[in-house]
Amino acid sequence: MNRSIIRWVMLGTVILILSVASFGQIAVGVSVRIGPPPLPEYAQPICPGPGYIWTPGYWAWDDDDGYYWVPGTWVVAPVGMLWTPGYWGWGGGFYVWHGGYWGPHVGFYGGINYGFGYGGVGFGGGEWRGRSFYYNRSVTNVSVTNVTNVYNRTVVVNNRTTTSFNGGTGGVQARPSRQEEQYGRERHIAALDVQTHHERAAAGNRENLASQNHGRPAIAATARPGDFSRRAAVPARAAGGEYHPPALSPKQARVNPSAANRTNSMSGAMNNNKARPNDSFRPFTPPAKNNAGNGRTNEIYNRNQGSNNNNRGNESRNNESRPPQQNHQAAPPRQAPRPSPQQHSSPPPPHANPPHASPPPQHHAPPPGPHRGKGF
Repeated sequence: MNRSIIRWVMLGTVILILSVASFGQIAVGVSVRIGPPPLPEYAQPICPGPGYIWTPGYWAWDDDDGYYWVPGTWVVAPVGMLWTPGYWGWGGGFYVWHGGYWGPHVGFYGGINYGFGYGGVGFGGGEWRGRSFYYNRSVTNVSVTNVTNVYNRTVVVNNRTTTSFNGGTGGVQARPSRQEEQYGRERHIAALDVQTHHERAAAGNRENLASQNHGRPAIAATARPGDFSRRAAVPARAAGGEYHPPALSPKQARVNPSAANRTNSMSGAMNNNKARPNDSFRPFTPPAKNNAGNGRTNEIYNRNQGSNNNNRGNESRNNESRPPQQNHQAAPPRQAPRPSPQQHSSPPPPHANPPHASPPPQHHAPPPGPHRGKGF
């Protein structure tokens, strides 16, 4: 009898732990001292069928090998749920990974332009209508032969850079809106098992290492999770910018978890700290190129996609031009002339040292974000 009660208590505890891990704010992950390479340019594979939602590729971290590319892929979505991509954000002296999640709305993902509907704010690649997902053919590669729930809607692109991290020097200077903060407090589901296995499989392929592909992975996207066969894989068309080998080894770049935890309360996308120059990888905006088609893949390139949802009102905020950093320091006040001392038979008493004016606080303007020529 007692053993049965203990088993039920343990089962309840496990369920509670899983619920806490799956819902609410998604915890931040690994922290490193060097920033990720720019996002590569690649075509989106054709959608395998109804119910799939595109999850964009990203740079993940391995303590032995450094950054590696996790190919973008189509995932069968939980009904009614949308994917908020993870992103790297500068904060507390480190680059911190904020994991992605499933939820009823798309939250803040650093303003990063992952393409194919993820243009930095929200998701313009499709929408749920009841229990069916409808695809916006303007920014996703779907065929009406196997997917009939489609529509066409113009999507405005507000961030045409390939920058892969938020904040700091050279990062995307975006902050979450009130609506995005509200979405971040909704009930969430962590990455699905197929997504986790997809990332692990990518880590095991040395072609995905930034040190090997120099920012241009041979497998940039796949039609389904874990399918890295040449028939299903799509190579990167080009690297998103010039590759600079990091000066630190992966083990040197990895931040001690205890040190990262001490700074996580002040880190994340909303901190205003100035990052050190990113000597390892430098963001680069490639020249504009025309889209090209090749039949099945339709060559819908990452940099030409954008977002279109209810967050359009925030686009002007994400696209602000920020002045270069300046130090403003007022000149110390001039001391008033002292009156001429009167004649004394004895020497006058020594004057106290004049008070030193405390220097006014320095006001640091946020570092300039990459130029975004708009029509995250």
